[in-house]
Amino acid sequence: MNMDFGLKNRTALVTGASAGLGRAIALALAGEGVSVIGVARREDKLRDLGTEIAEGGGPALRILTCDLSNPDAARDLAARAEALAPGGIDILANVAGSSRPTTMDPDMTIWREAYQLGFLSHVQLTFSLLPGMRRRGWGRVVTITGSSEPQFLSAATAPKAGLHAWSKAVSKLVAPDGVTVNCIQPGKVLSEQIERKFPDAADRDAYARESIPMGRIGEARELAEVAAFLCSERASYVTGIVFPVDGGLRNFSH
Repeated sequence: MNMDFGLKNRTALVTGASAGLGRAIALALAGEGVSVIGVARREDKLRDLGTEIAEGGGPALRILTCDLSNPDAARDLAARAEALAPGGIDILANVAGSSRPTTMDPDMTIWREAYQLGFLSHVQLTFSLLPGMRRRGWGRVVTITGSSEPQFLSAATAPKAGLHAWSKAVSKLVAPDGVTVNCIQPGKVLSEQIERKFPDAADRDAYARESIPMGRIGEARELAEVAAFLCSERASYVTGIVFPVDGGLRNFSH
């Protein structure tokens, strides 16, 4: 049974919706009566998501395929999404991204790719949709980021940290217009990436017991429910935050 978050008849654009956290967020929002536009590269996975939403009684999923690693793809995506939703996009969930472990190689290719997908695409998509939210006097932007405490060198870490600072700054500009901008910082949540790293469930459980205070890997659903809350009327006075969902994994004091 869903708590009523006051989101019925809202429209959301969810990137990275084919799997993992994006899929879970799309399902959580659809469960609250939100009309979801799902975005990913894999159309077949989006169709599977649409079937699951329909079986749960949610509004029909609208599908857009897009590769946000391409420059200017985000601007084109925003235009296509707004054409699908004449009433406007009320909620944006920036989820698309990937882990990019690397070495101290002076070749900047992987860093440019990481900034395009992990930072610039989010910024461009958000800035394209914010004017409509501000005109209508209501909007929610939730961006999935990552840990600011890197355990290894990854080109994806710096863009995610940048998203924290960018989101806080933008949140101050749009707060008077009824628009909130927040980040969710996931810990170890069961995903394709985690399953690739720990294909054996026993190894995953052993890692969780040793590394995570709660002693388990998180479920995508648990983070998605936080995202749905931040998109809701109940979170109308919450903006500019970075919300950890990590089972206590973080090591900082604030």
